[in-house]
Amino acid sequence: MAPPNFRAYSIILILLFVNSGSAHNYQEALSKAILFFEGQRSGFLPQDQRQNWRANSGLGDGWTYNVDLTGGYYDAGDNIKFGFPMAFTTTMLSWSVIEFGDMMPPNEHRNALVAIRWATDYLLKTVSQPNRIFVQVGDPISDHNCWERPEDMDTSRTVYAVDAPNPASDVAGETAAALAAASMAFRSSDPAYSDTLLRNAAKAFQFADTYRGAYSDNADVRSGVCPYYCDFDGYQDELLWGAAWLRRATQDENFLNYIQSNGKTLGAEDNINEFGWDNKHAGLNVLVSKEVLDGNVMSLESYKTSAESFLCTLIPETSSSHIEYTPGGLIYRPGGSNLQHATSIAFLELVYANYLSRTSQTINCGNIYVNAQTLRQHAKKQVDYILGDNPMRMSYMVGYSNKYPQHIHHRGSSLPSIKDHPQFIACKEGSIYFNSSNPNPNVLVGAIVGGPGEDDVYEDDRADFRKSEPTTYINAPFVGILAYFVANPNP
Repeated sequence: MAPPNFRAYSIILILLFVNSGSAHNYQEALSKAILFFEGQRSGFLPQDQRQNWRANSGLGDGWTYNVDLTGGYYDAGDNIKFGFPMAFTTTMLSWSVIEFGDMMPPNEHRNALVAIRWATDYLLKTVSQPNRIFVQVGDPISDHNCWERPEDMDTSRTVYAVDAPNPASDVAGETAAALAAASMAFRSSDPAYSDTLLRNAAKAFQFADTYRGAYSDNADVRSGVCPYYCDFDGYQDELLWGAAWLRRATQDENFLNYIQSNGKTLGAEDNINEFGWDNKHAGLNVLVSKEVLDGNVMSLESYKTSAESFLCTLIPETSSSHIEYTPGGLIYRPGGSNLQHATSIAFLELVYANYLSRTSQTINCGNIYVNAQTLRQHAKKQVDYILGDNPMRMSYMVGYSNKYPQHIHHRGSSLPSIKDHPQFIACKEGSIYFNSSNPNPNVLVGAIVGGPGEDDVYEDDRADFRKSEPTTYINAPFVGILAYFVANPNP
């Protein structure tokens, strides 16, 4: 038997190891997660641009339709403005502020609203013409054939539009959700802008609901949006999602009736355990559950049942657990850009935990009951994994901690800044930078990459875009998550 002082020393070492994993600076991470969006900006950049290696780009976007489509965000490491994931990003940034904004330091709350507005100003332009929605700017074939800075873009800036009666229920429904959610985020600070957003959200939803169908079924846009952001999972979830956000923003009984009466026909009861830019089911169920938990609207009980069924699958100790995890504990779904699943699912756990704790309820997961604290601790494991508590001992957020990805799949980050190298770099001239073994010269602070494989291994390879490419929709829910942990570092 070890002497008492040795045992005490061992316990101290164990405690130090355990505690070292949780000593993250969530406020720093939050600041950087929001700052990331400034590196993704398209259009005319403002004087207070902080990712200052970026400059103006895409200033002629929309000219072929004689309309201003400047602004918005590049979705990932390329120079295309894809409307579908941009709208989802906007919804999630807005939901982050709605749910956790009061936990953000005031300056970061302002920065989050600025990030939302950069997207909503653009989304308003996409629905500015009657019976038309602009769904994308930029030809992905020519763009992906080049490795060039957004500031140098000489590829085709093709505008993809859907005109009624052609359908775009998915993009229009998500745009309605984004504008409705953003209207709530801006309600106290800018009521006039909030009203504009809400009015246009209703207009976008009307387009989505009147002309039902997937935008990627339209031959005129399919070649541009597929295979990148095709609607793979159907448009029905976006109709319910858009209606649910309009209900939340307006408290209008018509939208309540819509999600009540259309739930079954639009597949709300399909237990699809996924949440992301293409599939809104799990998020929809969590969002609508608030009506049941807070408002006792029992006609929506099926949404709450589906939400809790999904949450039970996440907890390894439950009999219904079937979400895959890496050996290091990261939520894993095959297909690439995996951290989008970890951030969006952890976000839903925290939101639902808030709803549960307000009513002191628990979830019956068959063999065990799951409470708000369990959900929060589970979400925290995902967050801490991303920030460095993982087998690689690497932060998957660029610019956070001492070890983070240096070779991210991102054109602007990997090419010399136009500030340092003002000479034009043509389409194929960027290949030497793509193939270089040197770290990216411009640090895209706050970018969260696709993340490690199912074995927890990350090679930091610029060419492996599934692992090394950041996206706006990985970061957007992470903003809300980090805001929660700034205020509650030890749930």
